[in-house]
Amino acid sequence: MTKGGRRWRWHEGGSARPRSDGRAMEESRTSMLTANQNEDPKAWGKSDKKRPKGKLSPSSRHSSPGPPEEETGLDDKMELGSAGEESSWLEASPEEQSWDRGSQNGHAGEEEPLEKGSSSNSASCSTGSPAPSSSGTDLSQTSPPSLSDQLLLGRDDRSGINVECRICGDRASGFHYGVHACEGCKGFFRRTIRMKLEYERCDRSCKIQKKSRNKCQYCRFQKCLMLGMSHDAIRYGRMPEAEKRKLVAGLLAGEACSQNSGASDLKSLAKRVNNAYQKNLNMTKKKARSILTGKTSSTTVRAGTSSSSGNKNPFVIHDMDTLWQAENGLVWNQLVNGAPPHKEIGVHVFYRCQCTTVETVRELTEFAKSIPGFQDLFLNDQVTLLKYGVHEAIFAMLPSLMNKDGLLVANGLGFVTREFLRSLRKPFSEIMEPKFEFAVKFNALELDDSDLALYVAAIILCGDRPGLMNIKQVEDIQDNILQALNLHLNTNHPDSSFIFPKLLQKMADLRQLVTENALLVQKIKKTESETSLHPLLQEIYRDMY
Repeated sequence: MTKGGRRWRWHEGGSARPRSDGRAMEESRTSMLTANQNEDPKAWGKSDKKRPKGKLSPSSRHSSPGPPEEETGLDDKMELGSAGEESSWLEASPEEQSWDRGSQNGHAGEEEPLEKGSSSNSASCSTGSPAPSSSGTDLSQTSPPSLSDQLLLGRDDRSGINVECRICGDRASGFHYGVHACEGCKGFFRRTIRMKLEYERCDRSCKIQKKSRNKCQYCRFQKCLMLGMSHDAIRYGRMPEAEKRKLVAGLLAGEACSQNSGASDLKSLAKRVNNAYQKNLNMTKKKARSILTGKTSSTTVRAGTSSSSGNKNPFVIHDMDTLWQAENGLVWNQLVNGAPPHKEIGVHVFYRCQCTTVETVRELTEFAKSIPGFQDLFLNDQVTLLKYGVHEAIFAMLPSLMNKDGLLVANGLGFVTREFLRSLRKPFSEIMEPKFEFAVKFNALELDDSDLALYVAAIILCGDRPGLMNIKQVEDIQDNILQALNLHLNTNHPDSSFIFPKLLQKMADLRQLVTENALLVQKIKKTESETSLHPLLQEIYRDMY
């Protein structure tokens, strides 16, 4: 049968495998993350030819009796062809990766515009994420990048399940903990009871709906309890009541006995994630804070001034002149080729934002590949998680580079003042201000790099991203990371009893921040004729709006 321009064969067990015809293999070999050295951002607005966007909806759905945390849910397991077809931006080495997708018929197609939508999982363009390394990032190749067509494989419309979630009104995926519930509310209830979470009390009786269910965890959990969700309400099929009670009691006892051994495993997981974070992220919070402390209080500071510790102060960018000085070699190694000095300064800042974002996406991809369990996922799911998660992760790391006066750029070599960014004309002045406001609240939690490593990993491994093929496998990995984060926070912040629930709430705030930023980028693209979007960011935005 044919789905989305590819031919599929259905095998036993309901899995689907693409036939290894030449066209399918050619389309799946495109890579995403590393630019060649001759890319020209002037061509950023010219994307590749439009491709058919097919959706594959596997018909195999099954649920079976199982232990409490493994009950009914969509678990469509689909194999993506032979190993030769899984070449992608996640696997290619720097020498093998390329933006070059090839211009069929000798020319590129029109740019695909961003379309307005309502997804809260959108990726966006940011400015203050960790900067390119000292070697610089050449973003001047003419051929635009593209995500593999595998981004669209495995998208499941979940048709045929018309029962509403009793908690939030979203489409229910099954009967979970005694109530018809969606995957999101099922996972929320499971994490709450498994980790014995206590949320800050709320007396407003918040209305829990699909779009607002993450706003107030206390009221959401109270509604779960009010509607009858219970660990003891798990269904085990046609089993005698006495046996059910024994089984539930045994499971609860087993959980208690395994807590000590489980804590050791969680500490080991936390250590591995932290090591991966330190290895792959150029600008850690510890490094950023050492630069920011006492070094950026005055905008009169200039590059080369020695601090008491012997390090150089960052070059302070506070007006147009200092920006061009920074661009001419004092901070960045190269100009943004798509925005020469005669262009308006706001447009130039917009291009510099994109360059920084692209570099950070690459760093986060390498970090994700080091998270235990990530590379065991279907390749399509790995790409989907990064597509929808990288900008939330970037905005979670961004406060580390900020204080109330501005933010570090170029790996700590430069410091852009908040007032300078505010002085740009609209809409460019609106790019960073919401991030500063978020940073003030987020920095109040006083997280360190070991906390952030687990938090960023949990953001990336989020099981409610659109198009995931194996939701349960992703949720299981995230649950382990969240347990490790909870244990680590209890040890690292013994006096902050509500820090873990607050961080879960910040995940919802990050999604809102990303959505607002994506809409602003859409506005800039429509109203500013001189601007265009970097090809990598075009691929991340595609199919999201």
